Order: sequence, then C-alpha cells, then structure tokens
Amino acid sequence: MTEAAELPPAPEQARDVFGDRFADAVRYAELLAEAGVQRGLIGPREVPRLWERHLLNCAVLSEVVPDGVTVCDVGSGAGLPGIPLALVREDIKITLLEPLLRRTNFLTEVVELLGLDHVTVVRGRAEEVMGKLPPVHVVTARAVAPLDRLATWGIPLLRPYGEMLALKGDTAEEELKSAGTALSKLGAVETSILHVGEGVVDPLSTVVRVEVGESPGGVRFAAKRAKAARTGRVRRRR
Repeated sequence: MTEAAELPPAPEQARDVFGDRFADAVRYAELLAEAGVQRGLIGPREVPRLWERHLLNCAVLSEVVPDGVTVCDVGSGAGLPGIPLALVREDIKITLLEPLLRRTNFLTEVVELLGLDHVTVVRGRAEEVMGKLPPVHVVTARAVAPLDRLATWGIPLLRPYGEMLALKGDTAEEELKSAGTALSKLGAVETSILHVGEGVVDPLSTVVRVEVGESPGGVRFAAKRAKAARTGRVRRRR
C-alpha cells in the first residue's frame, strides 16, 4: 500500500488571497488531502501541489468575477473552483452543481463545516436542472470537458448577458478556436482569454471567458426555457 503524500504548509500567498478565511482554506486543503483522497475525489499525487495547482489556481478566478453576482459551478467535483471562490468572495451566491452522490456528500460536508452560508450544493447534471434552477450571472467550470461540450451544458444556465468562465490550460486558444461555431449557435457574442493570478500563481491561471447576449443557449434553449416557465406557472395555479 502506498503511503499517503503529505500536505505541504500553506504558502505565504495563501494568507493574502484568503484573508480572514485563511484558516478555513487550510481546513479545506486538509479535507481534500484526507477525505478527498480516501473517497477518490482527487488523486494522491495531487496532495503535494494542492495549494499552488488547485486552491490558489482557483481562488484567483475571483479577479474576473463581478461583484454581487450569482454563480453556478458546473461539474464542481471536489469543489474546484467553487469552494476557493466562495472563501474569497462572500459577496456572491454560489451553487455547486455536481451529479455524483459521493461528491455532493463531500461538498455538503465541506460547506457545513466551513460555514459557507452563501453556497448551495445541488445534485444533478446541467441539462437536467435547466428551468429548475434560477438562471445565473456567471457559470464557472474547471477540467470538466472540452470547451464546445462544456458550453452546451453551461451557457443555457446563464441569464441574458451573463458569462461563462472556464479555467483551462495550454489548450485554451486551440479549444476556443475549434469551438467558435458551437459558441455562436449557443448565443455567445464575445469570447476572450484572460490570465489571472499575477504574483500569486506561476504560471498564471488561464480563463476562457464566453459572454452571451439576450438568448443564452440559442433558439433551442430559449424554447426549452419558455416551456419550463409555462409548466411552472401551470403548476403554481393548481
């Protein structure tokens, strides 16, 4: 049996990034290194680089999330980037959306333990919750799927003129280029690649931003949303 890797101490940058929530960030890192590994949510080889590659890499996403918005973290997994973002930004309301029960159980435990009152955990797939969850200003995602496929899940959850922020790696430009047609059909009006985390992470975190117009998801999803709204009104009248 391989000996579990040891979680390194938090780097100095973490104190600056997480501020008053630094102790909670440390506790979250410990939970990932222990229960997260035991339950198969992260690989044991990730433990030595939890801070730089995971917590800080995700927390700096806050640099491009507007003030006071609603966020849905699609395919949240072990809570990345949703939990680090929630620790940094108590002004936003975050839904952690995840289909697997063992992961949502973990997320619920973390949210309760850290007292993240502005975070809600929902079990389900993005395509299943459309029309059931209120549309959000921002959709976030990390390591969920290639951009074209991710967009078909995430963009329909947005409210008009919202945006999807996807943490990506070296393939960001290539993915954005190949997803161009699909993004246009889904109602995207502008795309860009951002680099965040100056002075915190090296290399910088790469974020693909997809901004939508008045019909997130395009014509097809507008029809589905309208149908869901009509169904909801009928149920309420009953």
